[in-house]
Amino acid sequence: MHEGLTYAPAGATSPADHLWTGEFPGFRRFDTTVVIGHGGSAWTAASDAVLRWGIKRRSGFRVAPDIVASIDEQYWISAGWGPVSVHEPVRVVAVVDTEDRCGFAYGTLLGHPVSGEEAFVVHRDSTGTVWLTLRSLTRPAPAGVWRAAFPILLVAQRFYRRRYLRALVN
Repeated sequence: MHEGLTYAPAGATSPADHLWTGEFPGFRRFDTTVVIGHGGSAWTAASDAVLRWGIKRRSGFRVAPDIVASIDEQYWISAGWGPVSVHEPVRVVAVVDTEDRCGFAYGTLLGHPVSGEEAFVVHRDSTGTVWLTLRSLTRPAPAGVWRAAFPILLVAQRFYRRRYLRALVN
């Protein structure tokens, strides 16, 4: 089912796991968690938004089709600046949706500017604090014009990560 991904193994960001362990040679690994709210309404809003691509959309991206993140579904993520648009073909490779943990991971397909996986997960603890965890594994695209632009893409990635971390703050 994970045919066409530009990396392996699919699901490497382990969105269902509280702790993310493992070695991923050749990838830049990113893992951070921030508080985004507290209480039942914060949890309901965040868990609904994360599965509807709210983090990407609120950070300036368009996502098609406009459906809830679903395992093995392909999506087309786009961002534009003036007449220039960047398109990112991806496939959802893992989904978690439990009482206290909700989110997904998507993997890159050929044509994506980079190769790897990214996960967006909201979770809550016993005190009602709601957290957002971002995880990613990134390396240059396997081929094409984007491969040479990888250093610039890393700068853009840092910019968008800051947006992601604020996207669901309640």
